[in-house]
Amino acid sequence: MFKKMTPAQKTEAKWGLLFVAPTIIGLLVLNFYPIFNTIYQSFCKTGDFGKGNTFVGLANYSKVLQASETWQSLWNTIKYAIIEVPFGIVIALILAVLLNKKIGGRSIYRTIFFLPMVCAPAAVAMVWKWLYNTQFGLLNNVLHTNVAWISDPNIAWISIGVIGVWSIIGYNMVLFIGGLQEIPGDFYEAASIDGANGLRQFFSITVPLLSPTTFFIVQTRIIGALTIFDLMFMVMDKTNVALKKVQSIVYLFYQYAFTNGNKGYGATLVVILLVFIMIITVILQQVEKKVVYHN
Repeated sequence: MFKKMTPAQKTEAKWGLLFVAPTIIGLLVLNFYPIFNTIYQSFCKTGDFGKGNTFVGLANYSKVLQASETWQSLWNTIKYAIIEVPFGIVIALILAVLLNKKIGGRSIYRTIFFLPMVCAPAAVAMVWKWLYNTQFGLLNNVLHTNVAWISDPNIAWISIGVIGVWSIIGYNMVLFIGGLQEIPGDFYEAASIDGANGLRQFFSITVPLLSPTTFFIVQTRIIGALTIFDLMFMVMDKTNVALKKVQSIVYLFYQYAFTNGNKGYGATLVVILLVFIMIITVILQQVEKKVVYHN
């Protein structure tokens, strides 16, 4: 390639490589190496003090796949995604449509809904733990009930899902607003002339033309929901009786890899989750070809 270049082009190419070198090195060190190292560790038994790993083949995979807590944690993760993804998208879409109109204080409303995205996760967890507190929580005091929102195994996963929806609405809303602003206003004017009301315009114009943005959000939020950890870690105490019915598979990985020191077992959990996400992604890519409208 360099032989066909002029001296000036060669100099420009060398400077270009020099500028992108830090990014490439960062990707190799911080992304690619950990991926391959994790896959390698999944075939090993962790030695004493995390050193001297012993190759055990598929032994870790056999144990992980036979453990009931693996499937329970995977199911917990899927249940969380079922709550966070659709509700977070639908509510954000409605808010985006409303806040894309010319209304007073539009910027203020947008800022308010986006605030959860810039709040520290620890602060969010502390506030919601207070709201959910059985004895002194705001929810029980307002509703005059005595519900164990995050201690009852039957509803704790729903309570965690609500926090996830609240946290992600602002991010989804901003993406939807960006997509809405790309839709030409002529379409709505023509529809109004033809007698289409606002609801008909929403389903016939907004939803189809917004499908690329919607699908992007669906894909990224599914991946984000399946890798949820910090929210559950900070809201659910280790002594919580509902923890087993709420903990995600990444939370289970943390328990084995960092609390129990069994990094080989923990790495196996991550690899299984990676394969699961890849399967979901492939399915979504096939669905995209059929449902996404590209104008």
